[in-house]
Amino acid sequence: MKRLSGLDATFLHLETPEMAMHVGALHVFELPKGFKGKFVTALRRHMTERLPLAPPLRRRLWMMPMNITNPVWVDAEPDMAHHVALHKLPPRTRNDMAALEKLVGKLHVQLLDRRRPLWKFHVIEGLSPGADGSQRVAMYTQLHHAAVDGQAAVALANAILDISAEPEARDIKASTREKRFKLSMVEMISGAITSEVQQITQLIRALPETAGSLGSAAGRMAARSALISGRKATGSLGLAPRMALNEPVTAARAFAAVTLPLPELKALGKAHEATLNDVVLWLCSTAMRAHYAAKGELPKKSLVAAVPVSLRAKGDTSADNQASMTLLSLGTNVADARKRLAHIKAATKSMKSTLSKVKNVLPTDFPSIGVPWLTEAASALYRRATGSDKIPSVANVAISNVPGPPVPLYLAGARMLTNYPCSIVTHGLGLNITVQSYAQSLDFGMMADAKAMPDVRKLADAVTAAFEALRALPLYDDDASVVAPRKPATPTTRKAVPRSAARA
Repeated sequence: MKRLSGLDATFLHLETPEMAMHVGALHVFELPKGFKGKFVTALRRHMTERLPLAPPLRRRLWMMPMNITNPVWVDAEPDMAHHVALHKLPPRTRNDMAALEKLVGKLHVQLLDRRRPLWKFHVIEGLSPGADGSQRVAMYTQLHHAAVDGQAAVALANAILDISAEPEARDIKASTREKRFKLSMVEMISGAITSEVQQITQLIRALPETAGSLGSAAGRMAARSALISGRKATGSLGLAPRMALNEPVTAARAFAAVTLPLPELKALGKAHEATLNDVVLWLCSTAMRAHYAAKGELPKKSLVAAVPVSLRAKGDTSADNQASMTLLSLGTNVADARKRLAHIKAATKSMKSTLSKVKNVLPTDFPSIGVPWLTEAASALYRRATGSDKIPSVANVAISNVPGPPVPLYLAGARMLTNYPCSIVTHGLGLNITVQSYAQSLDFGMMADAKAMPDVRKLADAVTAAFEALRALPLYDDDASVVAPRKPATPTTRKAVPRSAARA
């Protein structure tokens, strides 16, 4: 038995039919030459073998009496027939990627069954053969955010995936499980009270350090408000402009994916003295500026991104959430592309400086008696407050950049070709752009509320156009004189996923 932390449990308490709180990814796989049988059967067998290495996949929730406090994780045996499901694309599908994006949007709103381990893999058959005639299959995954954050999901993938078509030898020890788990009401309430006392004690001990850190960061936070609001620092962060993205979400999703060449993006970032994260934010900013300008809906004020920040210590691969959130101006009100990049570089530098002072004192766990009731009530209240003038908006979009595996990976003998993240949209944040590197590519997954942004595919195309603009962006020195115009770089494509086959 393991108690959920306050942060982990928050993802449970906030979940509603309109706001599913699971993350995942869309993958395309190339099956081995001469593969016989069904991939879904091979995957079920593979997952059964690897379960001892993947604790988040073999535990389920145990709720507290009257939902008075956070639940606990208890051991459970997954039913592979349920957790590894099979789907097929419609016959005579002309565009595999468009069909996959549509199916992901449909599946992403389906809540995971809380009576079972909180994960599900959807195998998708019916894809067109590769350019070389190879068989292909896709998979969309669901992992509840109460169990893992982005980096914990990467660690989980390391336990499931291999670096070659031949599964590597693993030191897998069979685990013994009890078929039934019981706790009396007295034991559960006693355990909850004991946990509350421990949490309160830890918070009191941390107060001096927390107060000092927050005080030293206050000045930096005030300075950051100038970057977010475009005004002089006033001591408070400016609000984001109100958009359709900032309304309560519906129970419908639209999804789109983009792949860009990672080595070239790194080289372009280096040429402009920017980090890869700066480049990702610039691409998103430039794409959103172009997208909304074309619709005549670009706000005069800069759009603001909610950016997750990992609080995880180096080497920590525990399966839980250790992250917080910060705000960052995207500079969408800056017309000049080079100045917009400079704006983002300054904003990220300021953000890092501020976070360095408070990162170690931000809590991921806290007392929770009564919290499930309060959180669920707050979520219901927001959902009812549909008027655009009732709730201020602090951010317009969530943007997350998660480092992924640098080499090609395999699952049950099949080579993984794509790794498009599929993340969460919430009330007030109807667009989530999550980016993850994989081998020689950078894969973008754009999940949107279907009412707020039904044309998310157009935004994905705008990201590709922004990449072309970045390749042509001139280099400047400090006095803004042109050093040399950028020569168009030779396109770098992923040979494993030809456009004719993947329709990406």
